[in-house]
Amino acid sequence: MQEIANRATFLLVHGGHHGPWSWERLQGVLDEKGWTSRAVSLPSAVQDESAAEPLPGMYDDAEVIRKALDDITGPVIVVAHSYGGVPATEAVAGAANVAHIVYVAAYMLDVGEGMFQTHGVPVPESLAGLRPAENPDLNLPAAFYDGDATNPETAEAISRLVPQTVRADFEVVTRAGWRTTPNSYVIPQKDVSLTGSIAEQMAARAETVYRCPGHHAPFHSNPGEFADILVDVATRSSSAG
Repeated sequence: MQEIANRATFLLVHGGHHGPWSWERLQGVLDEKGWTSRAVSLPSAVQDESAAEPLPGMYDDAEVIRKALDDITGPVIVVAHSYGGVPATEAVAGAANVAHIVYVAAYMLDVGEGMFQTHGVPVPESLAGLRPAENPDLNLPAAFYDGDATNPETAEAISRLVPQTVRADFEVVTRAGWRTTPNSYVIPQKDVSLTGSIAEQMAARAETVYRCPGHHAPFHSNPGEFADILVDVATRSSSAG
């Protein structure tokens, strides 16, 4: 096992509509295992719905991630969930301390690609405005979890979601950091979200693919199993380094 003093720090990047709270269960497990983690708060997940335009977008999120990377001493393993894969891809490009990036049911996009464009959604004339988490046609936001809004744990998580900026949905990647950074992709076995429909397509770009139990946010539903994957990534990364 890797010596604690030499262990990488996990930088956790949440998905759209979420916040650092979504990683709390995983962080508890990582703490018990002796691993350090930090969770960023992406500004595109808007807490204040009265905020004026221009609202934060993907590039603003990438700046937050890059600032967090700059503040960490030693190697970092970036763990990006869902939409968070987009700004993480932008941010890790050229970041010398990133040892690995893990995409979790995430958008692993290339230069010129945007999140919603991946699903064939045309870019609107204006990128202003907010998108609510609710979308009955996609069973959202329940599909972020187990798909069952009557599940008390799912209902509690849903109550913490916030609107997401339209700008973040469509702004395109200008630097694909995964092309020069060791990377992995994690596919949850029971992901019923929209992202789950393209997970295999995204994972085909990754160097290593893991499959784990749980729903779209496996670190929330199955934090122990997911932590084991991260420890394996970190151990392999340290050995390769």
